[in-house]
Amino acid sequence: MPYDDGLWSIGELAERAGTTVKTVRFYSERGLLPEAGRSSGGHRRYGPGALERLRLIRSLRALDLPVPEVERVLGPDEDLSEALEEAVSGQLRTVDSQLASLRWREASLRLLRDCPPGERAERLRLVGSVAAPPDTAALARFWRRTLPVRLPARTVATVLDSVVPRPPREPSPAQVLAFARLHELVTDPRLDRPEFRPAPPLPDGEYRPEVLYEGLAEAYALASSQERTGLLPGDGGALDCFVAAYARASGVRDTPDFRRRLVGLLARSSGPVIHRYWKLAAGLFAPGEPVLGALHHHLSTALHADAEARTA
Repeated sequence: MPYDDGLWSIGELAERAGTTVKTVRFYSERGLLPEAGRSSGGHRRYGPGALERLRLIRSLRALDLPVPEVERVLGPDEDLSEALEEAVSGQLRTVDSQLASLRWREASLRLLRDCPPGERAERLRLVGSVAAPPDTAALARFWRRTLPVRLPARTVATVLDSVVPRPPREPSPAQVLAFARLHELVTDPRLDRPEFRPAPPLPDGEYRPEVLYEGLAEAYALASSQERTGLLPGDGGALDCFVAAYARASGVRDTPDFRRRLVGLLARSSGPVIHRYWKLAAGLFAPGEPVLGALHHHLSTALHADAEARTA
């Protein structure tokens, strides 16, 4: 005979909730569903509170929260509102990461679909060599090998923030290809050979790296500000700041002779690998974000013109 105690069997609870007995039993055994009692035969009996709880569990699971996270949210020692906010925030971060991966994969597929058939195999190899979305660890390692070993850690971190582009949130096929080629460039084993290593910015042992890179950061910031207002690097104070960084690091004064020598030093320090790095990386920085490679080139060009004018 059916019970008249106002409680439900596991089957009745499943029917009221629109789910299966197996699901109810699973959550019961995990301790997520409160039992109101047991039948004379030892079977579980549930009240209305179990139905509300089961609906809440299913809502959380519909948001793709893992069962352990559901258990934490509904734990006896947790504040439901606070725990739910934290769980939802975590799930949003997960979904955001998944969307970034999908966007990168979509752009990669479009790149392969729309390229000439003769280039498809090479591009497939390139995009297949990086994750979706890719990380920037290889790019950071490249610059760590390039920077002076005596540079303080905080200065290295500042430089890396400026020279390593972040993978675009919504990349175009061209950006996917540029990043893949950039990754291939910085992971080329030939970079360990002496002829492929970039020359130091100043003769080794004859300058203070920390002074140089702090001064260059100031010069690049000024040059970026000038460019936004339509000024060229040689029109404002950016060029003087740029030269002063090298002069202070070398312990000398900014003179016409020093500027002429600096032109030659800059030409030797900017090798083909660095040049290609900046060519590939230029389109990966966010709009409006200063690209140090371009700023350095503009300042070097302005210095060359200035040195020639002083000589004349």
